[in-house]
Amino acid sequence: MELLFVALGGALLGLAARYALPRRLTHGSVLVPAVGTGVASLVWVVLTWLGWAWDGGWIWWVSFVVAAIAAVVVDVVLGRRREAADLKMLHTISRTGLPA
Repeated sequence: MELLFVALGGALLGLAARYALPRRLTHGSVLVPAVGTGVASLVWVVLTWLGWAWDGGWIWWVSFVVAAIAAVVVDVVLGRRREAADLKMLHTISRTGLPA
């Protein structure tokens, strides 16, 4: 049951990262929240396997902080790479004279 709350928290952190950071038009609307959900759930499961108590505060903090960092990194890196690829494609199309 706790894993559901962790997944929901990760999704909310990913959603917040999506709308708080620029370049949100360069990737899908579900990608960053899905990364937050997946990372939070994965970290939670790994920490429970390592023996961390689910009712302790540290497992919650670590899961959510790692999920937030992953969501921000994915959003920033993917946005930069997509903008660079789009710019390169624009220059390629403009030089060859192909219709856009």
